[in-house]
Amino acid sequence: MENVALSDFKKNIKNKKIAVLGLGGSNIPAIKYLLSMGAIIVCHDQNEAAKEKLDDDIKKNVNVSYKLGKEAFSELENVDYILRTPGIKPFIPEIENAVKHGVILTSEIELLVKLAPCKIIGVTGSAGKTTTTTLIAEFLKNSNSKIWVGGNIGTPLFDKLDEIKKDDIIVLELSSFQLMTMSDSPNISIVTNIYEDHLDYHKNMEEYIEAKTNIFMHQKDKDIAIFWRDDEISKTFIDKMKEKNVNSKIRLFSSKNSVENGAYFENGKIFEVENGMKKEVISVDDIAIKGEKNYLNICAAICAVKDIISIDDIVKTLKKFNGVEHRLEYVDTVFGVKYYNDSISTTPGKAMAALTSFDKKIILIAGGSDKNLDYTSLGDKIINSTKVLILLGATKNKIKKAVLDSKLYDSSKIKLEEVDSLEEAVLIASKISKSGDIVVMSPASASFDMFKNYKERGKLFKNLVNSLKNK
Repeated sequence: MENVALSDFKKNIKNKKIAVLGLGGSNIPAIKYLLSMGAIIVCHDQNEAAKEKLDDDIKKNVNVSYKLGKEAFSELENVDYILRTPGIKPFIPEIENAVKHGVILTSEIELLVKLAPCKIIGVTGSAGKTTTTTLIAEFLKNSNSKIWVGGNIGTPLFDKLDEIKKDDIIVLELSSFQLMTMSDSPNISIVTNIYEDHLDYHKNMEEYIEAKTNIFMHQKDKDIAIFWRDDEISKTFIDKMKEKNVNSKIRLFSSKNSVENGAYFENGKIFEVENGMKKEVISVDDIAIKGEKNYLNICAAICAVKDIISIDDIVKTLKKFNGVEHRLEYVDTVFGVKYYNDSISTTPGKAMAALTSFDKKIILIAGGSDKNLDYTSLGDKIINSTKVLILLGATKNKIKKAVLDSKLYDSSKIKLEEVDSLEEAVLIASKISKSGDIVVMSPASASFDMFKNYKERGKLFKNLVNSLKNK
């Protein structure tokens, strides 16, 4: 069956001038795809050398020109479309001016959502979105549909539109950067949670929250919006849907309350609920990944797939799914001490979710680069869950202050250590720990003061843990 929306787009885009902002990641295959449609491309990038990274198919194409370095954002008002990479803020003056002149602002992911012929499941949130997205994709491997995974994970999918069929399913992890200018929403949308994050990018917390709403605010009546019932911001989302007459079906997930429609867990069991009728899905003892935050992710994922696959297929997946690298990832047990890598925890909110995942006090390694976040609320959580806190990086003083200023602080119950490197942190953790202890690296901070990204930080942590066996 022909994808009419895509066919119309191809006809419309021919000979149109498109400014592609950012020559990396998903924009490279997008450039090639748009060129195949007959579009005229202007490549914009602040990096003077960005052109050298392009392959010959793009460099030799007569329909490609360049605005690099200081000219990167010039003459945007002279094109028909702007294709923005998520890392470039949509509210910079040059883009705002172009939009005022009638230029259409879009992105690779927005075009995918607008033009895909099949069901789309979208996941956003401040924490848990990668695990939830991956879980959904794993669940759906038991369906009869071909599954495509994209957005922040997987591969760029815009240039795969000719291959994507009506009966396929697309699963997307979506960041606030990608959602900011979205005017279409996925058919099934999940907001895992909302914590303070990315305030080095967004103007304020209000703008960050507003960006997240685009994942559900443009849904149709038969679509599904999924929220965390225990979260106050989720309640405001539901109110906003009512105000804007968004009538998609609402499902909730929870760890504290039963729900009318959705999924929740209590007393060590996960339940699926439809119109108040609950069915037990699985005991948490039988789930491969552990921790309350993962049980919430599982409940959210069940809400998304329970109309598509059977409970039996959900159970089979949960018994063998071991989680996602760098997300409260079990590394190894060395001399009786268990080590966990939670390098993805780049905010206080993400770290707080990790701290609730263990039934005993842990040795915590925290700290990293500063994204201008508030660490005040982290203090109580650390004190309640941690017996030794090892601090490093640019945020160590903020985290230390949050602990010392807490009304719960008692120097006899929590020990504080400060170090200059992750190597030193792991070494100290190994020296002060004893058999039966748990060591968790959950930085509550970004990684850019010492590492290229959280993945590099997580891999070093794992290597350091493995090297302890030889000492």
